[in-house]
Amino acid sequence: MAQQPVRERPVRERVVRMSVEQPLWRALTGYRILTALYAIALYVHAYGEYAHPLGAGAYMLLLAGWMAFSWRMVSSAERCTKRFLIADLSVAIVGILLTPLVDTDQRIIDGGPTLPSIWTAGAVLGFAIKGGWRWGAVASAIAGAANIIERGAFAQNTVHNVMLVWVASVAIGYVVEVARASERTLARALQIEAATRERERLARDIHDSVLQVLAMVQRRGVAIGGEAAELGRMAGEQEVALRTLITSGLDRSSPPSGARPTDATPSAGPAAPSPLATADAAREAADAGPACEPLDLRTLLAPFAGASVSLAEPGAPVLLPAHAATELASAVSAALDNVRQHAGEGAKAFILVEDEPDAVLVTVRDDGPGIPEGRLVDAEREGRLGVAQSIRGRLRDLGGSAVLDSVPGQGTEVELRVPRGRKDAS
Repeated sequence: MAQQPVRERPVRERVVRMSVEQPLWRALTGYRILTALYAIALYVHAYGEYAHPLGAGAYMLLLAGWMAFSWRMVSSAERCTKRFLIADLSVAIVGILLTPLVDTDQRIIDGGPTLPSIWTAGAVLGFAIKGGWRWGAVASAIAGAANIIERGAFAQNTVHNVMLVWVASVAIGYVVEVARASERTLARALQIEAATRERERLARDIHDSVLQVLAMVQRRGVAIGGEAAELGRMAGEQEVALRTLITSGLDRSSPPSGARPTDATPSAGPAAPSPLATADAAREAADAGPACEPLDLRTLLAPFAGASVSLAEPGAPVLLPAHAATELASAVSAALDNVRQHAGEGAKAFILVEDEPDAVLVTVRDDGPGIPEGRLVDAEREGRLGVAQSIRGRLRDLGGSAVLDSVPGQGTEVELRVPRGRKDAS
């Protein structure tokens, strides 16, 4: 039975910011304005039915003036202070308790509205949004007590309205508390993600420079022998320590104690120019040009071509933003470095560049022995981040993808795709 290819695809997560509290404040502002107009309209409609219409009119002037003064106070949590909420509820309570003094007993018995009518609920909901369900429960209880006093008895419709406001304020207050907790959790997750991205970027740079040099010193020292062997041993110990530091910073398991750099690093491979050195040269060439101008990816990949590396590219320039081009070239460099180290002597690599309308696709393929199943996971656990960070991490930060296909005995293929038109790729 033919072995199935090992296919490693990066997992991309999308974080969406949410905001629940601010829309509630805007809705409360609209509610207060509309219900204030409604209360005034009810007064005008029933003007002749009041026992003392001028007294009721005086309260309506107070309500209108209060709204003109304070309508923006509930537009945000910062403006809506505790002192304002108490004053706002006081205006509503005064209107409720003033109703028996200006209205007729018959209208009150028949269930007529209080002077502030449903505007009172806005004052209660302000407490719920500002302080959560506990504040909402206390404010609604005070407003409910005032309504019962105004009615003079526990009438069914009065109790029904009081319970409705109480349940609504508690529910909205609870939703606000959950939303705030979720936003705090999300903010913390974004901070952790940003810190992790920065650690991954530093890990890539260290892997592409310091760790490669230490590994080369260790191998060459062992090959030369004598004092150089001792120097190589020390370089190997420092490489293991540095890999452990990197992987622990990325919340991964540390390599086994006593692990040597040679545990997962075969022979140095063919004596070809180091892709790391050619990548550095390409990066220096890119830095020398204007940072705002796009770069031709072909010029960055040209130094990789040689006796053991074949490069196939379009005849026209393959333009990408400078940062995206250099990062893609560095990912190609890391892929070739893996070929040089792990594919064995005599292995050949092939680079294919494709310029598509919506993306640039670079494929790096070799004719080596392939990657055994599970080897990439073990390598990442041991602190060898060539695939995890130098390749996948770079492409993920560019908004692209890195897909690795490997069949044991048939070589490995790495497909690197960078989309066009990303503002953060420049």
